[in-house]
Amino acid sequence: MKSFFKNKSKKKSLYIESAVAFLICLSPFLLYLHTFIPENITSFHTFFGVIKDSQFGSVQVFIFMIFNKFVPLFLLILLYITNKNWWSNIILIPIATYLFQLVSILLSSESFIDEVEFIYVIPIMVIILVPLYYIRKNLGIYLNAIDLKKEMEKVIEKKK
Repeated sequence: MKSFFKNKSKKKSLYIESAVAFLICLSPFLLYLHTFIPENITSFHTFFGVIKDSQFGSVQVFIFMIFNKFVPLFLLILLYITNKNWWSNIILIPIATYLFQLVSILLSSESFIDEVEFIYVIPIMVIILVPLYYIRKNLGIYLNAIDLKKEMEKVIEKKK
């Protein structure tokens, strides 16, 4: 996370990193948020507005489905933002899948959830995987060259 926050002051960076750590610690509890909602109600009034059950039959199931997709999406986005490795773009594929699933739950336009969202992710996969394959191919050549250089240096050292 240091590379992500390196332009910030140390105090501000500490506050931001503490908030991110708190949200990560809070994320498992979000999965159980639905237990605080009464069963078999069709609308629930919050300070955000009224939550209606849509196609799920009860607000409790609707909230469970939302947070069941939101928590992994949130954690994957945090991982993507804070990761500096060359392969971090591959995390965009599960992020896109969870995002499409969450949107399908929120829109509730389909009667089946988690069945066709992966089809929409295929173009995103192609766009991400082709450059990553190219990067990995070039990185492989570079790593082989470094290994060859180390071997040559060892042979030269033995001859001296």
